[in-house]
Amino acid sequence: MSASLSDLLSLDLWALLVQPFAEFGFMRRALAGCLALSVSAAPMGVFLMLRRMSMTGDAMAHAILPGAAIGYLFAGLSLGAMTIGGIVAGLVVAVASGLVARGTVLREDASMAAFYLISLALGVLIVSTRGNNVDLLHVLFGTVLSLDDPALWLLVGIAGFTLLGLAVLYRPLVLECLDPAFLRSVSRWSPVSHYGFLALLVINLVAGFHALGTLMSVGLMVLPAAAARFWTRAIGPMLGLASGFALLACSVGLLLSYHADWPTSPVIVMALGLLYLVSLLVGRQGLLGRWWRSPVHLKA
Repeated sequence: MSASLSDLLSLDLWALLVQPFAEFGFMRRALAGCLALSVSAAPMGVFLMLRRMSMTGDAMAHAILPGAAIGYLFAGLSLGAMTIGGIVAGLVVAVASGLVARGTVLREDASMAAFYLISLALGVLIVSTRGNNVDLLHVLFGTVLSLDDPALWLLVGIAGFTLLGLAVLYRPLVLECLDPAFLRSVSRWSPVSHYGFLALLVINLVAGFHALGTLMSVGLMVLPAAAARFWTRAIGPMLGLASGFALLACSVGLLLSYHADWPTSPVIVMALGLLYLVSLLVGRQGLLGRWWRSPVHLKA
């Protein structure tokens, strides 16, 4: 009796957790794409959070839309055209907002908000007038279950380039997170690390755009990084934990969207949000963790 019950449970677990990836190539490609995004976008999110630029990431995610839309306008749903267009648009917005902040009375967050709102409106207008509702949904919410081999290789290439770039810029990025004024005073790496980081941010947002869409791609950066912050203060473990959280949430989101027939990108972001809320409550630096170590509780 116990043997048959264990066999039944193993079959149910196989059908629930493994069978979708074992039977369908599109699920395996989606998982591989999420793995590539997890090891590159999540560490970028950690530095975004430590530099207090999380909302800048959201703004940049919308800023790539007109470039991708113009690429779509000229070449349809072309991977290369939309990638190049998104990268160019993101870099233009990043550089323009920085120049405006340095040459006018506006701060960089205000100039970034202005440019991203213009970019978002322009991108939606182009796709809406030149395409159809399906194309607009593709751009805004992504098609992670439709990743083909070229798109997958693009995500893997961006992940490898990002890890290499973070390895080169790691020390100045950490110093800039802790004390940007000190880095500017002792090193010439400050502008290199700043604009290099923005360039890595743009290409990762373009990678996330192909999988999760413009509206959801920044969630894979910000939410796992914020969740990891509740568990550790050290940057190295935080980077690894953020990537692990991102991959876990992506796997759960893929399986849940497959079994429940729900849209994949929002489900993945909701899984990331659930991880964040759990970490907020029970993490070492979370609400319950801090209460447990509080002097009042220890005296009690």
